[in-house]
Amino acid sequence: MSAADGLDPEITGGEEEDPCGPSPVGKLGLRIGAIFIILATSLFATLFPVVTKRVAVLRRAVPGAVFEFAKFFGSGVILATGFIHLLEPAVDALGSTRDNGGCLSNAWGEYPYAFGISLTSLYMVFVIQIIAFRLGSARLAKIGMGQRHIHVSGHGGHVAEQDAPPATNGSPVSVSSIDREKALLNDSSSSLEVGYSDASEQNPLIAQVMGVATLEFGVCFHSVIIGLTLAVTGDSEFNVLFIVIIFHQMFEGLGLGSRLAFLQLPDGYGWVPFTGALAYSAMSPIGMAIGLGVREGLSMEAAGAAIASGVLDAISSGVLIYTATVELIAHEFIFNKAYHTCSWGRLTFSLTCFALGAGIMALLGKWA
Repeated sequence: MSAADGLDPEITGGEEEDPCGPSPVGKLGLRIGAIFIILATSLFATLFPVVTKRVAVLRRAVPGAVFEFAKFFGSGVILATGFIHLLEPAVDALGSTRDNGGCLSNAWGEYPYAFGISLTSLYMVFVIQIIAFRLGSARLAKIGMGQRHIHVSGHGGHVAEQDAPPATNGSPVSVSSIDREKALLNDSSSSLEVGYSDASEQNPLIAQVMGVATLEFGVCFHSVIIGLTLAVTGDSEFNVLFIVIIFHQMFEGLGLGSRLAFLQLPDGYGWVPFTGALAYSAMSPIGMAIGLGVREGLSMEAAGAAIASGVLDAISSGVLIYTATVELIAHEFIFNKAYHTCSWGRLTFSLTCFALGAGIMALLGKWA
């Protein structure tokens, strides 16, 4: 065989590209610009529910049905993210063994580690939440708050009076406010009050905070990996992945923002939802900045990067699957008395929004 045939890189002196090494990274200007574009679009989507909920002028200007759509669409996005954008990539990353054409040791193929890690993560979230709920409830009881709900002043249109314990003198509790609330919930129209009510507002403060903190933890972990991946992906795939990630982060931010918006925090803590929105929105840009800084020596296909990505995605998948099924589906629908008695039209609308969010997010998994 002659060297001119070019069939053997050792004979011709050519070098075969290492599939486990870093790929050439160009379009540096576009990649830097992508940091700010993703930051801006993510921040807009995440802050939309928070600002609309808490600014009186916007509350009156935006129809309740719009916010209802955003809330349930975002919840569907969280569910699809856990399965399609986290668990499936974790399986791929931790299954890329040498026998399968990847860079990991074949020992990683001897057990479904991604599923095991996701299962462990889901269970640990449950354990942490129940422990935190017990400790937090005890702490609130000591300072005289007990299981009472915190009402945020200045948010007219919300449920201002929570279920109160019987008076100490044995007189019955006034049910006029409760009757008004039931009338609103049974109303088939998308009134402003109905559109801005949420089952989580009836939960104790510690339950609200733990639910949102768990969700924030999961999506932030995931967002850093997304940023790293986008920063070091090859030029041929960058444009499509960039567009998909813009929508991915916007939809995911909408789901998180909907939960941040309904936090019933004491006076003086109104900054917390805005900080949560900013923290989430900054995660992907931070991941991109790190990826661009080490782009010459980092490949997401390399063994170390694949293990880190797979493990983090598997952990995040357990967090988001728990959050979506327990915090969002169970608490918002199954254990929410409003959906036991509301009109079929309102229930159908909410379920359709949820399915639409999950469906579109699942579809994006075709490209990212």
